[in-house]
Amino acid sequence: MAHALVNPDGLHDPVPYGYSHTAVVPAGAELVLVAGQYGSGPDGAVVSTDFAEQVKRTFHNVGVALAAHGLDLSHVVQLRTYVVNHDVSKLGPVAGAVQEGWGTKPPAHTLIGVASLAAPDVLFEVEALAARH
Repeated sequence: MAHALVNPDGLHDPVPYGYSHTAVVPAGAELVLVAGQYGSGPDGAVVSTDFAEQVKRTFHNVGVALAAHGLDLSHVVQLRTYVVNHDVSKLGPVAGAVQEGWGTKPPAHTLIGVASLAAPDVLFEVEALAARH
């Protein structure tokens, strides 16, 4: 059985905002935890100072990490995103990248505004939890 994403009646539709309210992982599924990824190239350097570009590259990097385990974005059941100096203008690029990666079935997702991340030029970071069914 594959994981299930559920958006219960009585709660707003979260899909346009890039998340689902709940995710269920079946017993026996193998979990893959992806450490915080950011908008870096293979050398570890941030590829752009532009927030939207960092978001796109970060999700690309999540895909690369998952591929090392034979998985892809469709296996992700939960995301945690960290946004430096978050304001509502940053929701569009994040929601757009999630919609590009997951369409109408985004994972459970929490966005956390932070003052800074590991390096001064890192503006966005993502942790992911994936399930192999």
